[in-house]
Amino acid sequence: MTTPRFILALGDSLVAGYGLATADSFPAQLEAALQIRFPGAHVLNAGVSGSTTADVERRLPGILSGLTQRPDLAIVQVGPNDVLRQVPATRTRAHLAQTLLRLQDCGIPVLLTTVAPPAILRDQAAAYLGIHAELAAEYGARVRPFFPPGVLGHPDMVLADKVHPNAKAIAAVVAAMRDAVEAML
Repeated sequence: MTTPRFILALGDSLVAGYGLATADSFPAQLEAALQIRFPGAHVLNAGVSGSTTADVERRLPGILSGLTQRPDLAIVQVGPNDVLRQVPATRTRAHLAQTLLRLQDCGIPVLLTTVAPPAILRDQAAAYLGIHAELAAEYGARVRPFFPPGVLGHPDMVLADKVHPNAKAIAAVVAAMRDAVEAML
């Protein structure tokens, strides 16, 4: 009998499930989707709404020291709040690099996700574009978009705040990401 798979979902409100019932969050929906191929799989929700790359880097040692087993995979979703708060891109890169380095040092494979900036933020986000892909290559992580095409900004896929994804959007995220996650497990 194999040990059930354990995934650490680390990041911001997209991981935390801002505005959603716990069962509708990304970690909960991903965990449910993985049960068919990996019975007993568990996805730990280590997302905190509003997190920047600095926040994730700061929280990671405590998260890792509190675990009773090494994750088979870490899914890291962070960065949009750095753009919104105009954290210098060099600091964003440094904090994300330290997070990836710590996970690498622990032998935890990483799936690093990205969020394409909406048109209204493209100029503001220009300095940040490519950071995730560069660091994924440097630290041996896989990188992929968090949102599949047609989800981000779709009026039927957001909460009343018109920013955060609703349960339907997260279901689309999980459906699009499941094969990549399963391949990494």
